[in-house]
Amino acid sequence: MSGHGFHVHGPHDHEVEHVAQHGGDAFTARVAVLTAILSTVGAIFGYMGGHSQNSALLYKNEAAIQKTSASNQWNYYQAKSNKQNLAELSIVLTRGDDREKYVQEVARYKKEKEEIKQDAEKLEAKAKAADEKSEIEMHVHERWALATTLLQIAIALSAITLLTRKRWLLIGVYGASALGVITGAMGYLHL
Repeated sequence: MSGHGFHVHGPHDHEVEHVAQHGGDAFTARVAVLTAILSTVGAIFGYMGGHSQNSALLYKNEAAIQKTSASNQWNYYQAKSNKQNLAELSIVLTRGDDREKYVQEVARYKKEKEEIKQDAEKLEAKAKAADEKSEIEMHVHERWALATTLLQIAIALSAITLLTRKRWLLIGVYGASALGVITGAMGYLHL
């Protein structure tokens, strides 16, 4: 308890306080430093995981916006097709100057539809590209998340190692640390 209110210590906090006040052995000091390093690297991996997840969400949002715009263009294309169909029907039903007016309208609608189609296809391509970027970022996010989890496991094993003083547990600490660092490197390299 502190003098300013109620304070709860975890089991490993007492060990850390004891070592800080009375000094500890080299084993304890090495594992404590290793734990601090793992915590720092884990925090960096956690940050990178959050960043890649946010990027994936932004790309997915961009894809949705582009898909909506493409859909709007295709609706516009369909409206022009309907107008063109009506103009083509009018060609059949009219004669003289009125007929020529509808022939010109059909030609205009065909030209407008081609421009609209090109715009819609460009928007669809942008949506597809944004979706692909989102998928890549989610894959990277999964790497960062796995790396962070492995380092958290290594930190937990470090604490157990300190509390139990069982040196053989360091094999698990080193193994989980190595796997975490390798997985983090894979995230960094987008593998």
